[in-house]
Amino acid sequence: MSPRAAVRSARTGGAAGRTPVRLGTGAGVATVTLARPRMRNALVPELLLDLCVALETAGRRDDVRCLLLLAEGEAFSIGCDMRRLAREMQGPGLQAYAAELVGLLNQAMLTLMRLPQPVVAGVHGAVEGGALGLVLAADVVVAAEDARLSAGYSGAGFSPDGGWTALLPRLAGQRRAGAGLLLDQSITAAQARDWGVVTEVVPAAELQSAARSAARRIAQSPPATMRSAKRMLQSGLDEVEAALEEERLRFIETVTGAEAREGVARFLAAVADYPSD
Repeated sequence: MSPRAAVRSARTGGAAGRTPVRLGTGAGVATVTLARPRMRNALVPELLLDLCVALETAGRRDDVRCLLLLAEGEAFSIGCDMRRLAREMQGPGLQAYAAELVGLLNQAMLTLMRLPQPVVAGVHGAVEGGALGLVLAADVVVAAEDARLSAGYSGAGFSPDGGWTALLPRLAGQRRAGAGLLLDQSITAAQARDWGVVTEVVPAAELQSAARSAARRIAQSPPATMRSAKRMLQSGLDEVEAALEEERLRFIETVTGAEAREGVARFLAAVADYPSD
């Protein structure tokens, strides 16, 4: 990974003076919030680095018994920041940027899975591209009825990241994962629940309270028992880590090609309301 100082010195992940990730604690729950709402929490290295730091900080605290992952704004996350990626494509640092972006995403996912505390994710709105990985890495997922999971890689012209090949087939099965990835089929919250990707679906207005209730329930349970259960549920992570590294290498290989340049340009031209810093 790139040194943290180097990433922070070039921060463009949020508004001036505002961190793209917030960490708060109380009653045994650490709440980590993606806080780049103007960009619909699009993923950039700065946000992912802050996320990794927040997760590691929470994981080291003995008073934290559960971690709750939430997001501000109208979407959980629209995945890779395509405007930022388009800008990086104009310069000589694209390969390094891609390596860092997916490397930090993989680090965040693996940290979520390796934390001693169980993780509850509350998701709403768009969950696109690599952002799905943050959902797949959670132990319990509460989704709003308006949540929609989608890949978008076939149109963008680069290889999938975020566990679309490393984790989704393990939960949903290869055929279902293939439909979402190869046919670019949007997955509703109800479908995601039926596929085993989401634990519970609630009305959008009830998402925060339902996700917090799940986190509090875990935090009030015997901590050693909860941690032991998580360790057993999250077995086989060495294999997952190897598969995520393969995703990272394929992403770097394809994002630097002509198909990706054409796909990103075509995507931004077609999506008139894509957010801008």
